[in-house]
Amino acid sequence: MTRRFEDKVALVTGAASGIGRATSLRFAQEGAKVWCADLQAEQVEITAKSATEIGTEAEARVCDVGDPRDAAACVQACVDRFGRLDVLCNVAGILRFDYFHELELEDWNRVLAVNLTGTFLMCRAALPHLLESGGNIVNTSSTSALAGLAYGAAYGASKAGVLALTHSLAVEYAGQGLRANAVCPGSILTPMTSGGAGLPAKVDPKLIRRAMALDKPRGPETVAGVIAMLASEDGAHINGEQIRVDGGTLS
Repeated sequence: MTRRFEDKVALVTGAASGIGRATSLRFAQEGAKVWCADLQAEQVEITAKSATEIGTEAEARVCDVGDPRDAAACVQACVDRFGRLDVLCNVAGILRFDYFHELELEDWNRVLAVNLTGTFLMCRAALPHLLESGGNIVNTSSTSALAGLAYGAAYGASKAGVLALTHSLAVEYAGQGLRANAVCPGSILTPMTSGGAGLPAKVDPKLIRRAMALDKPRGPETVAGVIAMLASEDGAHINGEQIRVDGGTLS
């Protein structure tokens, strides 16, 4: 495997499992020092330990990305530890399904707080360091930002916001050397999507099938590979882009 991130530092949120863990390990395999952030203390420690065993430096940090002080402290601790920040990958997210007419405001707010506001807070905190290093941001959106997701209004709205935020960052800071891109996963096998992710008791199976890959679901490493490409010099001329990694779900 190529070592595209030698002497680089990557901060990955949602690193305890799924796409976040796969992304942390992919950066480690390519030579980056990795700062692994997540609310799940035990699991994020496992990710950092696995990254270290690959042969790089890695640290785990318990962080609630939706908390402004926590997000800022997480970024600063990363820079204090490694001396710089080159890549921010916002993967942390929560998924819930509800009949829209039964969706509580508290649940709506929590999904947006983690998925959208958390992405905003991490980007804001990391921005000065990324501008200094000539770094970049890769945000995790979703196919639900590009097409309707039955029973997932809060999730879809939050991920559409992530896309809009990504595009705005790309335009505003391109002249200062910052790139910002997003991936839109779909039909990816992760703990968040397993077991129907709390689907309501009675759903229309036709609507669920609309969100499935044309061939088969695949593991989170397929998304991690695209994230790594976007964050590397191979993606140097890619800015403000959104890339579907969905097995043809929306084709």
